[in-house]
Amino acid sequence: MRDLQMQARTSATASQQRAVPRSLTKRVKDYVRRVWPPAASVAAVAMTLWLGWQAVYEKNGLSAWQQKRVEERQLRKENEDLAKDNARLRNQIERLKSDPDAIGIVIRGTMHYIKPNEVIITLPPNQKTPAPPAGTAK
Repeated sequence: MRDLQMQARTSATASQQRAVPRSLTKRVKDYVRRVWPPAASVAAVAMTLWLGWQAVYEKNGLSAWQQKRVEERQLRKENEDLAKDNARLRNQIERLKSDPDAIGIVIRGTMHYIKPNEVIITLPPNQKTPAPPAGTAK
């Protein structure tokens, strides 16, 4: 019997405690304690995703960096080709300064100069003749 009385008293005090309104600051503190960890986690994940997006797709992001690397490779190759062409032209200039035969070859090829007793024969460019229409007999 005593147990029942004790149980009734404890349940009465528990219900009385629930009925007493808590202060606003306590309720806010409780709410913040319950809500803050999940909200902070969501905010941290959102911030991480946003920073990742910025790092990859924005104006100075990873994709722009990759495009710049491709452009750099193309420009390096173009520079190498131009350097080779410059070296070839310098070599040709040196030969033209010192070799009379090289001068003769260039003059004949570009200006159509000839040596005595030489004849130049100019051929017309290859022209494709149209095929006769189908169904016509020869």
